[in-house]
Amino acid sequence: MVKGPLLLLGASSFHKGIDIGAPEGTNLYAVCDGIITFVGFLGGGGYTITLSNDSMKITYCHVSPNFIVSVGDTVVKGQHISNVGPKNVYGVVGNTYKDKNGEPTNGATTGCHLHLGVRINDKYTNPLNLFNKSDE
Repeated sequence: MVKGPLLLLGASSFHKGIDIGAPEGTNLYAVCDGIITFVGFLGGGGYTITLSNDSMKITYCHVSPNFIVSVGDTVVKGQHISNVGPKNVYGVVGNTYKDKNGEPTNGATTGCHLHLGVRINDKYTNPLNLFNKSDE
């Protein structure tokens, strides 16, 4: 069972993860100890960070492009690793995602939020199944 700070207000239903509505700049924390294995722009996920721990990979999507961690960094549960990113991002080569006004977005998004995805042995699982109610 993963333990650590997690805000669940505004979470949508599971769709290879959950969406957690939050204002731009909201702090995001490591939900477990691990190693940062990806940092960059990832299509529909927008700016993304992946935290790996043994057979588990946690993806934080639609984060700030002002990364505070790098690939190879070791992080501990509860460590501040990112912030919720902006809805609109500019200058990303190959970004095909746009809002209704034609402005480029931080992946497939209509507003600021965190998309939290969890894979165990490369199979997506509902992140809500991994957290104790007392962890909120």
